[in-house]
Amino acid sequence: MTGTDSAGRVLLLVPTTSYRIGDFLEAARKLGIDVAVGSGDQDVLERLSRGQALGLDLADLEAGVGRIFEYARRHPLAAILAVDQETTVLAARAAQALGLPHNPPDAVAAAGDKYRFRAALANSGLNVPRFTRHSTDEEARRAARRTAYPCVLKPLALSAGRGVIRADDEVSFVAAFHRIKDILASPDAAQPGDAGDYILVEDYIPGAEVSLEGLLEDGRLRTLALFDKPDPLEGPYFEETIYVTPSRLPAETQRAVAAATETALGSLGLRDGPIHAEIRINDKGAWVIEIAARSIGGLCARSLSFGAGVALEELILGHALGLSVGAAEREEDAAGVMMIPIPGAGVLDGVDGITEARAVPGIEDVTITIPLGQDVVPLPEGFRYLGFIFAKGSAPEAVEAALRQAHARLSFAITPAAD
Repeated sequence: MTGTDSAGRVLLLVPTTSYRIGDFLEAARKLGIDVAVGSGDQDVLERLSRGQALGLDLADLEAGVGRIFEYARRHPLAAILAVDQETTVLAARAAQALGLPHNPPDAVAAAGDKYRFRAALANSGLNVPRFTRHSTDEEARRAARRTAYPCVLKPLALSAGRGVIRADDEVSFVAAFHRIKDILASPDAAQPGDAGDYILVEDYIPGAEVSLEGLLEDGRLRTLALFDKPDPLEGPYFEETIYVTPSRLPAETQRAVAAATETALGSLGLRDGPIHAEIRINDKGAWVIEIAARSIGGLCARSLSFGAGVALEELILGHALGLSVGAAEREEDAAGVMMIPIPGAGVLDGVDGITEARAVPGIEDVTITIPLGQDVVPLPEGFRYLGFIFAKGSAPEAVEAALRQAHARLSFAITPAAD
């Protein structure tokens, strides 16, 4: 199966912070699909040959759509895919302009805005926490006096848990509000539209949390994997660590999670392509926390394999082009990934124990993604992990144990940042 320029190619839109371009390019190579990359990251563009790269200002939607439209006149496109959250709206807008398969841009934008997402679900019949948004310090002080505790404060559009803080009283509410405002003022936290002006406040939802990876086909959800998150996410910050699949939840609960996710997708208006959802479960049922019109972030997709060794990126590319790439059933072995947390702020000077961690039975790989000498910043200000640990095994319990054992063998030398 080989793509040709006359038949069109897939344009991958890649933000500066993406880990995933290499995995998508490898998937395209395996499938014989012709791809191009659109990015604002010059390093990414310089690694690609002429005709396969398109420089874009990802912060300027109108200009981006125009650039993609002109590019497509010279190099016909068959599909446009967002590799990470920051490019989802641009992908939808550009695909709409070119008459290619796409999700409604307003639906994609609503999924990426936590306030609009909550509003879209308010009349869906799903469990939805009480929510408000606030902009000024005075609004925050008033809200702090009347909010039911505990609650959670969130930026409207940041991802990877950045800026998400639990508050248990008025004092911690106001402190969290100011801290998030400082994060939003960072140059690397630019928000679309007026999202950077507001902070969402919603009820804290207790319970276990899972992550659903799926593909939408004409509005129908196909669940590809349901990940358990065995480490409790109770705050004050919400740092994700271990994902393990298949889920150990009862089959009835898993069906309820999928049904709630599909209802939420319908309420948003999403119809096609990869989706990533975060759901909490408690005695009131399933609560859809977030949905993104993209696949799982970081390098976590490497924990997934389908049929005879088909990668998630291959499924996504095949779906975009209407190609059959093999079975979409996940492999029989249990699998998992650990996003290695950052223990403290500073400069990463060294990493020990990688060989020992890789030697743990069941461990597939250990990948450190922050180079030595670079700053490391924990949540809630940070948005990167030190790296990823991957494991497979006969059962979810074995995978989780291997991930924890491998992580225990790693040590990180971090020079604290000067005050």
